[in-house]
Amino acid sequence: MISHSYPSLNSPASPPFELDCPELEQLMAIGYRSGDLGAYLMEIVRGVSRIVRSDWTIVTMCSGEIGRIMASSLDLERDNAGFLLHGTLAADVIQSGRSFVIEDCRQDLCCDRLSNSYLSYLGIPLSTTNGAVIGTICSFFQVPRLFAESEIKIVELFAERAATAIENYLLYQQQQQFNEILSQQVAARTIELQLAQEQLIESERLAAIGEFTATIVHEVRNPLTTIEMGLQYAWKVLDTDADRQRLDLALSESQRLKHLLQEILSYAKPQILQLTRLHIGNFINDLLLQVRDLPETIDRQIDYVSRCPEIEVMADIDKLKQVFLNLFRNACEAIEPNETVSCQILPQPDFDRVCIQIHNGGNPIPPASLHLLTTPFYSTKPAGTGLGLAISQRIIIAHGGELAIVSSDSGTTVNVLLPIFSA
Repeated sequence: MISHSYPSLNSPASPPFELDCPELEQLMAIGYRSGDLGAYLMEIVRGVSRIVRSDWTIVTMCSGEIGRIMASSLDLERDNAGFLLHGTLAADVIQSGRSFVIEDCRQDLCCDRLSNSYLSYLGIPLSTTNGAVIGTICSFFQVPRLFAESEIKIVELFAERAATAIENYLLYQQQQQFNEILSQQVAARTIELQLAQEQLIESERLAAIGEFTATIVHEVRNPLTTIEMGLQYAWKVLDTDADRQRLDLALSESQRLKHLLQEILSYAKPQILQLTRLHIGNFINDLLLQVRDLPETIDRQIDYVSRCPEIEVMADIDKLKQVFLNLFRNACEAIEPNETVSCQILPQPDFDRVCIQIHNGGNPIPPASLHLLTTPFYSTKPAGTGLGLAISQRIIIAHGGELAIVSSDSGTTVNVLLPIFSA
């Protein structure tokens, strides 16, 4: 839509447009180079401004209700200044998709939408190849202006060039973003495949170790059983206290060795889980009845608080019981009589995991030892096998969870994180 107004007799009009002006030749020679959109649009606005002899020419882009100045023939305080499109002349151009002209705003109903310092206006839409209007070229004049049809056509030609450049730039940016996302996905997938390969190699290694360990344990356990039977028979035959005292020590050591062989076997063999739905609050409640009967818990208090009692997990009950019996036993061994171990069930912020937290006082674990606690055969206890936490961690990892230990002057906290079951 072209709005026609005529200049006042007392107002000078701008000089007539010359089709063969040198500015037009210079503007026609401008070419867009991929990635250098800002410089190209600046050449467009400066060339158009010289051709139509405007006081100010801009290229705008629109996104929804927001317009943005992409290039200006005058210096602006801020680059790419944004503005609301509603009620502006640019909005009329974008909505109509056609060129819009005001030759003298003093004789036009649109006069209130031009700044006081401008009297005439030329607005050209920037249309993409599919007909979408993505912005405008707008020229403002401080004097009344008669626009020749050929003049408008020339500006429309460069509006088409600007629209093509912007469209190509946006497509280039989309392609760059797609390439970036694709690169990230490829990198993530590569890491996943590497981890899967490492896990497969580790599984094969553990399977081989497990098979070898099972053979060794079997070969040691059989003669150990024979030795133990001989010691028990000797204990019955010998009747002196000194002899029985020595036999009690030997039997105790044979039991410790059998326990060690069982733990080695438990650590070495693959963790095959028998998963069932488990109400975690009820599980801890029932487990604490058994924990309070352990010798290590005598004269120790266990406080239990559940902040998410309705949460369920998929777990192997026997293996999970093995983990928490070991953790409660360790916590009680670390404190003095009449001291307290606390246990809490806490939801995680992302609500896809539940945390079972066990805290005990006592001396802090040295930082140098903290990261070694789940290493096989590492123990801070004189009589420890160093396999309890290593086995516990393997069981929790097999459940898709995490076992984390932190220690400070206030004591030691073990956090067991398990995925929440959702039907």
